[in-house]
Amino acid sequence: MKARSAVVRTVGAALGAGALAWLAVAGGVAGTGTPVGASAMGSVADEGPGYAIEDFGYPNADKILAERGITLKRGDGHIVLADCASATDLLEVWSRANDKICFRVTGTSGYLTLEIPAVFAVKGNSYAAQVDMTTGTEQKKFDVNKNAWTPVGESADEQGRDFMLLEIRTTK
Repeated sequence: MKARSAVVRTVGAALGAGALAWLAVAGGVAGTGTPVGASAMGSVADEGPGYAIEDFGYPNADKILAERGITLKRGDGHIVLADCASATDLLEVWSRANDKICFRVTGTSGYLTLEIPAVFAVKGNSYAAQVDMTTGTEQKKFDVNKNAWTPVGESADEQGRDFMLLEIRTTK
């Protein structure tokens, strides 16, 4: 019995020493400011995850501005810039500064704030659309005809002034 008891005590001591060594390596070393046995990761986990706040900013807006001269600000993701040759039923915006710019519209409603100078026409798609434009301090709203051309900006202005497109809103 004595031999068996000695083996149990030896195994128990070895397991205890191994556990203490593991805690020292995984949890910190005395003298480092992290208590032995306390996990350094515990303090990070106690802080909790950060918050993801959606600002509805348009993805890659800086790159699009640099490449195409179009300022896309924010939206709900239901009106997105598209390659004009990529599909049918696109909303087309015509500008003297940028030629033709197309947008794909999805969902039951959408909005996009942007800045496109010198816009003079919009070709609607199957959605009801409205555009907000400005010239100087004057703002105007234009209803866009479904699946047809709508004169907006300078082509709808008696004085022929340049207008900047500021917002597109759509509903199904």
